[in-house]
Amino acid sequence: MLYSARSRRGMVTAPHHLAAQSGRDILKAGGNAVEAAVAVAATLSVVYPHMTGLGGDGFWIIRRPDGVIVAIDACGRLAQSAKPELYAGLDAVPWRGGLAANTVAGTAAGWSRALAYAGGTLPLTQILEDAIGHAEHGMVVTESMAGLMAAHLDVLSYMPNFKSLFLPNGDMPIAGAVHRNPALARTLRRLANAGLGDFYHGKLADLIAAELTACGSPVSLDDLAHHQAVVSRPLETTLHHGQFYNMPAPTQGAASLLILALAERLGVKGADTVEDIHRWVEATKAAFLWRDRVIADPAIMKTSPQALLSDPAALDTMAGEIDVSCAAPWPHPVQQGDTTWFGVMDEQGWAVSMIQSLYFEFGSGVVLPETGLVWQNRGSSFDLAPGRLRSLVPGRKPFHTLNPAMATLNDGSLLSYGTMGGEGQPQTQAAIVARNVIAGLSLQDAITAPRWLLGRTWGETTTTLKMETRFDPAILDGLRELGHDVESLTPFATAMGHAGAIRRYEDGTMEGATDPRSDGGVAAL
Repeated sequence: MLYSARSRRGMVTAPHHLAAQSGRDILKAGGNAVEAAVAVAATLSVVYPHMTGLGGDGFWIIRRPDGVIVAIDACGRLAQSAKPELYAGLDAVPWRGGLAANTVAGTAAGWSRALAYAGGTLPLTQILEDAIGHAEHGMVVTESMAGLMAAHLDVLSYMPNFKSLFLPNGDMPIAGAVHRNPALARTLRRLANAGLGDFYHGKLADLIAAELTACGSPVSLDDLAHHQAVVSRPLETTLHHGQFYNMPAPTQGAASLLILALAERLGVKGADTVEDIHRWVEATKAAFLWRDRVIADPAIMKTSPQALLSDPAALDTMAGEIDVSCAAPWPHPVQQGDTTWFGVMDEQGWAVSMIQSLYFEFGSGVVLPETGLVWQNRGSSFDLAPGRLRSLVPGRKPFHTLNPAMATLNDGSLLSYGTMGGEGQPQTQAAIVARNVIAGLSLQDAITAPRWLLGRTWGETTTTLKMETRFDPAILDGLRELGHDVESLTPFATAMGHAGAIRRYEDGTMEGATDPRSDGGVAAL
């Protein structure tokens, strides 16, 4: 039996226990939740290189002690030279290789913007110390890293410099082996001393740009220099239990909030019943169909997600079009993606919900040998056909599945929650709200409980309604009778994501949970 962790002075939850400990140590040293979050993010970049790193993007939801909530978008844009003619003869942007490494990595700019926003007292050298140590002295390979590398080695082994970093002796790393990345340690140490801006404007930027060119990437020094993270207002919607927040475009944050709003109107009770799960799944279908008609680079969008989320009549109409007695046709084109979500809260009142990613397993597979970076392939989500919502246009932001979540609840508590898992992210967020907020389960019970997932996500290729086998078989049969194409997975399926959550109650007590499907942990003061 797993129980929620509880404490009073500060709390971190992350999908790798070493990252959670890095954040806790920063809190213990007097840092605020944002400083601790950067430490968590940096350590994850080292110990979870198959999912996240400085070569990817990141998104933040931050709550200040005075209650103000902001979003930070650290999404990198498509390179200026990544024009359609660069992909002549191809039907789609490749998933791997130099042509897939076509967007700026925004993560470091997000760290910098968040630290500037929240202030703090600790030097960057201290915040990045753990990550540097793990990269230099070695981290222990996890089962998820070893398994994903084995599953995709036939492609990854041909990517620039991948073998030299991850298979230095030609041997496949196994769980429990030690992996070192001294080049990444040098990069992190340089950033700690020269500042995070060196990633985009300094000598490190020069080196990164040269390495990207050598690997066949169109991302240039000028692309790096023009990147900046942006602070904005998060999306929000008012529900029966409180105010719920998520990321604006180019992420699918609006879909996550829309699922909650539609499911509430369909009368979900937070229970594991055929009726409830059917309503969540049908709300998900409606939200995803709307998302794929609307969400892209916000600069070109013609529809306001916030306008819909703030319009009860429009939401009522949308919910009224959902059939609660029969499953709507599926599949629909799906969005993949791997990532890492984590949350931090401190006793001063700062709270963070943060997510960062390389997109696919090991991103584009492109490794920059002198800097130790693995570059993302987020730009593979662009469409090579012209005139479409997500057409490949230099300077545009790619569509993102990443969406950290937060809620201020009517009982005076604050909830920071999220997960990895592509299209599974909004659905797992919904499951956390269903079990914890609506049904009143503890956070750990809410995350441990069996989950459902519509469509293809992390490590999966089918578009079925996936159900962990811990559900009552009668529920699976009932869903099939309603027309769902149900597929049974393992009792604790990795495809369901690596969720986590922290809830701070009105009296200051914090409750935290991590996903037994991950390598995670909760660390607290």
